[in-house]
Amino acid sequence: MPEPILTAVATALATKAATGLYDLVKRKFSGNSKATAELEAATPDNPATVTALAERLDEASRQDPEFGAALRTEFEVHQEARSGGVTNHVGTVAEGAKVVQLRDVQGNISL
Repeated sequence: MPEPILTAVATALATKAATGLYDLVKRKFSGNSKATAELEAATPDNPATVTALAERLDEASRQDPEFGAALRTEFEVHQEARSGGVTNHVGTVAEGAKVVQLRDVQGNISL
């Protein structure tokens, strides 16, 4: 049985609203036609498809812990964005680089 968070991830994927999350999983499943078919078939109207996808995500996460970590991180970003927050995930940044995070900007910005 998959972890509850993976069921939540599968539900988000089934809605096709979490673009970054969907793209991450689609890339991971790209070499596996059955897994890709489960991803594309998942729909919130059919809980069995969501469960099948959650089980596939569980399997993939156990086989590839880095994917599992990336999946959880991307899901957190998706959840924060849904709550109206602004989220920047900055990975490796070159020394001296600048990162700007904005929300609800009205007017001009000059950098």
